[in-house]
Amino acid sequence: MSRRPLPRILSSGTAQIARGRELARTAADGATDVLHPLITVSRGLGKLAAAARARWAATPRERRGPTLFLGAACVLVVALLPYGPLIALVGLMGAAAWKGRERPVARTGPDPVETTRLKGLYEALVPYLSLPEDPAPLYAHGGDWTAVFGDQAFDEDGRLTRLRLAYPPYFMDGEPAARARVEQVLHAKSGRGREYLFDWDEEGNRLTLRVLPALPTAIAAQRFVTVPGETVLGFTDAGAVPRTVPVRTGDGGTEDAPAVVWRTGPRSPEPHLLAAGRPGAGTTTLLRSIALQALPHGDVIVIEGEGEGTGEYACLTGRDGVLAVECGLSGALTCLEWAARETERRLAAANLARQAGQPAPADTRRPLWILLDRPAVLGALAAAEGRRDPQDLLEVPLRHGRAAQVTVVVAERFDALDTLSGTVRSHTGARVALGPAAPEQIAAVLDAPPHTTPVPHMPPGRGYARLGTDPVLRLQVPATPDPYDDATSDALCQAVLDLLPPRRPEPEPGPKPGVPGDLGLDPDLDADTAPTLRKKPRPATLPAPAEG
Repeated sequence: MSRRPLPRILSSGTAQIARGRELARTAADGATDVLHPLITVSRGLGKLAAAARARWAATPRERRGPTLFLGAACVLVVALLPYGPLIALVGLMGAAAWKGRERPVARTGPDPVETTRLKGLYEALVPYLSLPEDPAPLYAHGGDWTAVFGDQAFDEDGRLTRLRLAYPPYFMDGEPAARARVEQVLHAKSGRGREYLFDWDEEGNRLTLRVLPALPTAIAAQRFVTVPGETVLGFTDAGAVPRTVPVRTGDGGTEDAPAVVWRTGPRSPEPHLLAAGRPGAGTTTLLRSIALQALPHGDVIVIEGEGEGTGEYACLTGRDGVLAVECGLSGALTCLEWAARETERRLAAANLARQAGQPAPADTRRPLWILLDRPAVLGALAAAEGRRDPQDLLEVPLRHGRAAQVTVVVAERFDALDTLSGTVRSHTGARVALGPAAPEQIAAVLDAPPHTTPVPHMPPGRGYARLGTDPVLRLQVPATPDPYDDATSDALCQAVLDLLPPRRPEPEPGPKPGVPGDLGLDPDLDADTAPTLRKKPRPATLPAPAEG
């Protein structure tokens, strides 16, 4: 049976129907644009009427009569005023337009891209937070991620900035290895290159992930509001420490910054400090900052182990309170031997004063700081020359420095930490790790793993600090560069120069170089050849310790 063709009206009417729909849609859009103010005012009048009706329903019956009388009086007054009805109408239309305006709809959940990211994170956690024996697991492939994730937040790029998740009670959250596996997954799936804080709630079986903001690097060296015996190592996150200090920022303003304050002296639980880091991480900056804060109240000895010296501490040479700045092995050994004898003298003098019922002498109460940078280099030089290791001379100041007001600060690189003696490692309870490093390296210095994920790139002076058994804190050392470095900005250099004490007056010139021994030269040489030869190295000029 052959098919009959469709009627002409049905075959050609499809295009006309589509064209008619398009025209109707265009006309509706145009009418909506033209009538949009009227629609807005109408919607506003409806909302005002609904609000007035709700207010009238909430008014008690005994107050409705006075309310009607007051309303009628207001309408009468408006009607009798010149242009009163017009002003009232304009005001009513304005209120209706404001009430009926279209407001942006607040987003109450993640968008499709963020939902996909959360689903991927949920699936990645399934092998770590589930067991085959669990009859109703919280984490299962293809499960509901909304049951365990909450309080999530994203940045402009769609990456997680905050997330709170629940985990099953049988997860071993008390074991560092189990925690590290979950933290590694969260770090990898949430986006690398940022520093995350993981807050474990063992009682509630909750884990909170949060992206930490970068610590400020615009705080330069300055006089901090502290008492003698307190040293500001740097600044950390708000809320991590109970104390803030007022500081001047780079733009000239003043703000309160949370400071990591290290206390030294007889009542300090950790009187000595060890700092470690890579080259350029900021350990030298930390030692310069400590020296500038110690000079107003004490004396400082600086020993630099970089061979012939790089001049990192040249700005301290000859300043009041700076007993010596040494960069050679002979000068370092002389300074450390003097420091050991001075520590013993202070102990003996304080003991005699206590036995006599008198206060300790003033010279034993003035703090003495020993800043030793790169002792591994000095130890290698001493071993090559068959001389004593400088670290052996630190034993007396380290063991008895708390009672003698002697503080030792040692800075070393990560790759040379194994060369430090047991005495140095056991008596330096305050620890600082600066620069990018693996979590294992940071844990080896601080005796505890960091509570955040270290980032691969850090500014100088950025790292972690731990004072004794306190929690690990993020740290940013105040910018304290070498003021004689041409690559440093003038503002930072001037900030350091303003903190330096004045230089000591030059000694009176001695007799003219007629006798070579007066210049520290070899006395076997005659006066004619002596000026053309190099001087013999002199030991450090230090105060002679008094007899006990």
